[in-house]
This record gives sequence, structure tokens and C-alpha cells, in this order.
Amino acid sequence: MDKSGKLRAPLGLAALFAFATCFGSGGQADDLLKIDGSVQPKRLSRGEEGRIILKLQVQEGVFLSAQPFFIIEFAPLPEIVFPKNFFTASDLNISLIEEKTGSSIDLSKAMEVPFTVSLDAKPGGHILEGRIKYFARSPRQNWCYKTTSKFSVAFSTRTTVFKKK
Repeated sequence: MDKSGKLRAPLGLAALFAFATCFGSGGQADDLLKIDGSVQPKRLSRGEEGRIILKLQVQEGVFLSAQPFFIIEFAPLPEIVFPKNFFTASDLNISLIEEKTGSSIDLSKAMEVPFTVSLDAKPGGHILEGRIKYFARSPRQNWCYKTTSKFSVAFSTRTTVFKKK
């Protein structure tokens, strides 16, 4: 209670709710972002370079911001060697769309993450798991949301070693 005898709790609760809405992490992430992933080529030799292709789709009126972060991470897998531990929008040369409400990631093109198959890779089928940490916002509905969405891609490796031409 302040000096005038009025309660300040409703104001404090409203501020806490607004903070949690913008910066919390919960279960609606799967509804916000759909990730369609694949590996090209699908079957690789040891030492061969490949690409993980990620096509992202969000609900109408929702945008993904490059700032404060947009990060693609992969779970360790001995068969794959990445040039980095994680990738940002700028690492992958992802275009940004400038709008009145701020800049957002251009989702019209697929994202490509390069990798090399380890020379010690076991032949057979493999599943690579990853996650995207992102900041989604809806200017129309006046909310923002920091969260993570998971994905996986399947590929196979041959017993042969790739020879460059």
C-alpha cells in the first residue's frame, strides 16, 4: 500500500505478466514455428561435404527477429563435422526484411548449413537433432516470445571415402 492507501499490487502483477509474456519460455513454440529439414545429398561418403536444408514457416502475423538472437544448434554426432558449434542468421547470410515494427528474418528462402562427414563415420542411417533458439513477435497482437524449437534430419553414410575430382 502507498501513502494514499491504494494497492500497488495490480500494477506490479501487470508488469510481471508483460515481462513473462515477452521473455518467458513455454509450450506454444511448436505452434509458432514449423521446421522442415532435410540433408542434401541424402546419402554421403566419408569426407564428403553436405548441407542441412531448413525451411521455416511461422503463423500469419508472426515474425522471427534476428536480434536479440536467432541461433541454430546441433546435438553432437560423431559422424558429422560442422565448421562451428552454432550458427546465427549472419553466419548463414540470411536476409532480413526491414519493416516499421523492426527487422525480421526472411523466411522465403531455405537456410543451408554446411557440414562434412567425418572420415571415421560409421556406415548406415543416422539422425541429426538440432534446435533453433529464436525471438518471435507479433506486432498486430502486441506480444513477443523467446523460445526454442527442435528438429531432426535423417541421412545415411557409405563405407567409401569421398575423393575430390
